[in-house]
Amino acid sequence: MDLGAFSVSLVVKDLAVSRAFYEKLGFEVTGGDEEHNYLILVNRGTVIGLFHGMFEKNILTFNPGLDSRLEEMDEFTDVREIQHTLKELGIALTEEVDEGTTGPAHIAFLDPDGNPILIDQFF
Repeated sequence: MDLGAFSVSLVVKDLAVSRAFYEKLGFEVTGGDEEHNYLILVNRGTVIGLFHGMFEKNILTFNPGLDSRLEEMDEFTDVREIQHTLKELGIALTEEVDEGTTGPAHIAFLDPDGNPILIDQFF
């Protein structure tokens, strides 16, 4: 199962302070919106999202349709197909998508240690 690009979504106390810290480590802002309390930063193939006031815990995030360079892929496994497979494997979802829909959607579940996993498809 191809889950797409991987990133870590970090819960931050102060978006500006966190941005400055990660920029010192060589990360560059490539997306997001400070007015909406989130930024996406990249350092080579490593992607992190900084989120203020949006989540309770850090999240492992996968984006179907994006490759490791965050470029759109022509072919990818749709989030609804991933959801169907996960359910067949007995993985309980905390958020589901209507499998009769198309386009952007997301699903969520927890790993055995309670770490949140988000599969977020943009298109």
